[in-house]
Amino acid sequence: MLASSRTVLRQAASKQFTVKAGARSVSAWSQVPQGPPAILGITEAFKADSNSEKINLGVGAYRDDKGKPFVLPSVKQAEKKIVESNLDKEYAGITGVPAFTKAALQLAYGPDSAPIKEDRVVITQSISGTGALRIGGAFLERFYPGAKTIYIPNPSWANHNAVFKDSGLKVEKYRYYNKDTIGLDFEGMLADLKSIPKGSIVLLHACAHNPTGVDPTEDQWRQIANAVKEGEHFPFFDMAYQGFASGNTDKDAFALRHFIKEGLRPVLAQSFAKNMGLYGERVGAFSVVCESAEEKKRVDSQIKILVRPLYSNPPVHGARIASEILNDPALNKQWLGEVKDMADRIITMRALLKENLEKLGSKHDWSHITSQIGMFAYTGLKPEQMEALAKEHSVYATKDGRISVAGITSGNVKRLAESIYKVTG
Repeated sequence: MLASSRTVLRQAASKQFTVKAGARSVSAWSQVPQGPPAILGITEAFKADSNSEKINLGVGAYRDDKGKPFVLPSVKQAEKKIVESNLDKEYAGITGVPAFTKAALQLAYGPDSAPIKEDRVVITQSISGTGALRIGGAFLERFYPGAKTIYIPNPSWANHNAVFKDSGLKVEKYRYYNKDTIGLDFEGMLADLKSIPKGSIVLLHACAHNPTGVDPTEDQWRQIANAVKEGEHFPFFDMAYQGFASGNTDKDAFALRHFIKEGLRPVLAQSFAKNMGLYGERVGAFSVVCESAEEKKRVDSQIKILVRPLYSNPPVHGARIASEILNDPALNKQWLGEVKDMADRIITMRALLKENLEKLGSKHDWSHITSQIGMFAYTGLKPEQMEALAKEHSVYATKDGRISVAGITSGNVKRLAESIYKVTG
């Protein structure tokens, strides 16, 4: 009887184990769909190409004239000073390294900015520009009194859409790029800013528009500011390339500073990835221009509440490097010179590409290559032409015709021009 009972129990246990084992054989993630390939897929295709003369124009990072990653000498010197200072590795405050955030404010808004002098700007260090955008999206979703809709330019940096959607905002678009002129659709942009609902959130690229490289002129920025004021819209500036666009940090901050002079109170996402080459250090900042110092205290408290469950505290090393460069007069002067050198190299590569295409006898108008600014250029090439560039000429970039001008060198610009000439006729 006892043996029989044990047999029954063993059979039940075995049956139970089989059910559990069967349940385990179905993964919790079996229904997760395959997502589209990221832009990094271009890099993977580039790496797999055995052509010794292959060209990668997909990576959004600065390269020197030999096509190699570039660490700024000022960054090396700043990092050396930090290491030799033997600093501890304690947590930064929730809003980051104070010496960095104070300097970041002055770089963006200018040392004579009224909001800074009146102590009414909230700032927090962020995980580079993407982190700044994410904090901004979350803050606006939680506290902005108007419609939770943000209008971004068409086209815009691909991650803008994802960041703001994940922040809980609805994303819409306004006209920006004219594919027929390969330039700014200024009339369409103004018309859209005047027709969208009052009080909308409007994202603006402060300089070096990504992905087109097409920026408004200063006069056009003045008209854009007027349209934003008339529509009672809320401006959100993304400034990922200050100094890197023109080589002058003050010139690249014109739009932001003009909006403030006009009485607008924007929020701002800053990145130090491009202009200091601190890509992997993830150094950025998010700031909010407030009405008063009292309002600043309340906004600051809520920014801290947002940041705390996101990542608690930002990393210190990259912020210390940026702080050293921004606060040391000699290093700052050196850095500004290096930023200009990088910007000038980009401008030179644009001119050389245009010159080589014209020398080949291309009947296309390539003036947009030099009229655009910043790291990226919209070539005007069609997806099938971009595909031909990759398959037939080992030139890799995104299918929308965007190229990273930083990937062009004096050594490959001639071959690049020849390749573009062959696919465009």
